Amino acid sequence: MSASPVPVPTEVHVRPGPALLAGIAAGPGLAAHREQYGALPRIDVDTLLAALGRLRVRGRGGAAFPFEVKLRTAADRSRHGRRPVVVVNLSEGEPASAKDSALALMRPHLVLDGAVATAYALGARELHVVVPQDRPLVGTSIRAALAERRDPMRTEVHVAASRFVAGQARAVLELMAGRPNLPVTAWSPEAVAGHRGRPTLLSNAETWAQVGLLVLGGEERYAASGTPDEPGTTLLTLVTPSGSTPEVVEVGFGTPWADVLPPSWSGRALLVGGFHGAWVPWAAITGGRVSVDAMRAAGTPMGAGVVLAPGECPVTFTARVVDYLAAQSARRCGPCLNGLPALADAVHAVADGWPVAGDVGRIEALAATVTGRGACAHPDGTARLVRSMLAAFPAEVALHGGGRCTGARGLLSGVAS
Repeated sequence: MSASPVPVPTEVHVRPGPALLAGIAAGPGLAAHREQYGALPRIDVDTLLAALGRLRVRGRGGAAFPFEVKLRTAADRSRHGRRPVVVVNLSEGEPASAKDSALALMRPHLVLDGAVATAYALGARELHVVVPQDRPLVGTSIRAALAERRDPMRTEVHVAASRFVAGQARAVLELMAGRPNLPVTAWSPEAVAGHRGRPTLLSNAETWAQVGLLVLGGEERYAASGTPDEPGTTLLTLVTPSGSTPEVVEVGFGTPWADVLPPSWSGRALLVGGFHGAWVPWAAITGGRVSVDAMRAAGTPMGAGVVLAPGECPVTFTARVVDYLAAQSARRCGPCLNGLPALADAVHAVADGWPVAGDVGRIEALAATVTGRGACAHPDGTARLVRSMLAAFPAEVALHGGGRCTGARGLLSGVAS
């Protein structure tokens, strides 16, 4: 099985931030957390829904789906007599991401407060926490935090497999049900019919921490960062896969990317959003701001909040990533079983210098074939990555067709040149 081009980090550097990461020097314990934020208040579901809507709080797991919609769906279903379930997903299958791990290590009680407050509001009596097998310190920190608390609900910890797709929502539900931790086809959202057919509110650690901050600090404090259209902050993982420790930073929405990215990255080709993200030339990203809306409109969504500066040719790096993603699939549907290995072969043909015209056409055809047809979004994300390489670096792709490479250090300006 192909190894990830970016290894799962054993350490992470966490920079103090304006909201979620404020005061982290006091440590992750419950006493320090309560001294900073006070006791967890009870909040009814309608009040929570209204606040989430006003502040446009969105999920931080990659899709940026409005959290209010997910909560409202679960609340509506629970009013029909089905007891809801709340899930904290810390599996973080994206190897390059470390933001949920950072929260588990530095802010576990902020994450848990968000989940517990929402469970109270929903009337849920079960809290499930999913931790990653390949990041053992996360599980250790979360178990220690749970041992400090006395929340009146049944809590269960599950360990996710070391696989890219293990954190997908349906894969998490399969794990919780005692089945293989792999995605399956679903006909209803988890908030409608999730764990054991009950409405299930499942989100990643950063989403729950954002909810915790809102419940503990109020709307004014939450909106102290960001912009009127996009209040609040987001966590980003900055990665240079050369053996250096990834850095997790917290920035307000609207912050210029030029103020976020290290000056030493100047001129590099950047992969934004992680392995399911998109390539963005340096000039293009540094001319913009950190914004879910603006980046989605530009076709370069923030995704998992990862910014990678590989320091190698983006065509070669993409081939390595697609190899890894093809090997990481659940192999339960045609696009994953057959389409992704074929796509990986086609990308390698370009990277390794085979005649480019036919191979680029094959890449485009295969990307179109796998998109929208999988049991989960894994094929779609892989196709997005490959298409962005073709769009951002057409000149370099053409050079590879002739057996040449000018992007060995990742210093390509792409279409902006």
